[in-house]
Amino acid sequence: MTSQAADGPQTVAASRRSKITREREQEFFDAVLEQIRECGYEAVTMEGVAASTRCSKSTLYRQWKTKPQFVVAALRSRRKARFEGIDTGSLADDLREAARAVGRWSQNDTKLLQALGHAVTQDANLAKALREALVDPEIAALKEMLKRGVERGEVTAGHPALEYIPAQMFGVVRARPVVDGEYADPDYLVRFVEAAVLPALGLT
Repeated sequence: MTSQAADGPQTVAASRRSKITREREQEFFDAVLEQIRECGYEAVTMEGVAASTRCSKSTLYRQWKTKPQFVVAALRSRRKARFEGIDTGSLADDLREAARAVGRWSQNDTKLLQALGHAVTQDANLAKALREALVDPEIAALKEMLKRGVERGEVTAGHPALEYIPAQMFGVVRARPVVDGEYADPDYLVRFVEAAVLPALGLT
């Protein structure tokens, strides 16, 4: 390999990226997501994030090129199943624990979803990253809980309510700020599960 090849664009880019530690990168991601929650997507700028994290805006532009790319990377950094590890041996108790978990992060996630509402309709990559970060992992985990309940014989495989449980769980989180002017906290969501979700499944 020639020296010129070794110093090609990919090598230089990798060298530049290596100067930012994972911890520092997460600071940037946390900062941009927090600014989106507080100010809205349209109001956030690379310059503003640079100022809040005490770095040069050229650092951010060199790393992510554009604001949409930066936000997509920030969202994908949060991609994890927060229901992971919930397995009490009972579907009813699994759903109660899931409700408590949702309640602990519903305010931050609901604000982020609201702030990105218009932007995701204009940017398919942003919409995909948002779904991958905040929706898909939890839907998959809920479906796994329901599958275990069916396998244990707690709910019949063809029960018509099974299809709608994920929409119920996530729908109430989005709806409560509009209907009641409050975010859905853990106590509220556990009451919702006990009053609406469990009876729908025949788990009283």
